Amino acid sequence: DMAPLKFVDKISRGVPIQQFGDGTSSRDYTYVDDVVQGIILALDTPAGYQVYNLGNGSPTKLTDFISLVEKETGKKASIELLPEQPGDVPRTCADISKARKMLGYDPKTPFADGIRKLVEWYREA
Repeated sequence: DMAPLKFVDKISRGVPIQQFGDGTSSRDYTYVDDVVQGIILALDTPAGYQVYNLGNGSPTKLTDFISLVEKETGKKASIELLPEQPGDVPRTCADISKARKMLGYDPKTPFADGIRKLVEWYREA
């Protein structure tokens, strides 16, 4: 999902972001280092053909996401409020229990830390 980079970029530049719905929807964002850890574990664990869900297992509400980006960038978001998108689900959350059990997968990066690292990278780029 590119929402973190899009929001960091737009809020940093003072460009409006789009918020669909009232902001109570939540998504399970996963930091790239945690996904890489899961892939390496899957490659190093001989278990035949398996499907693993590599996520974080901890959803973040949209309004909290936007507030966190504002905090880390030091800028107030300009938000274009739009109606909910048809077919959009109110919540996603990865079930990582199989990856935990079979691979020892354990995502380490809380969402707030991932946003902080993203903002640091964005400023250096």
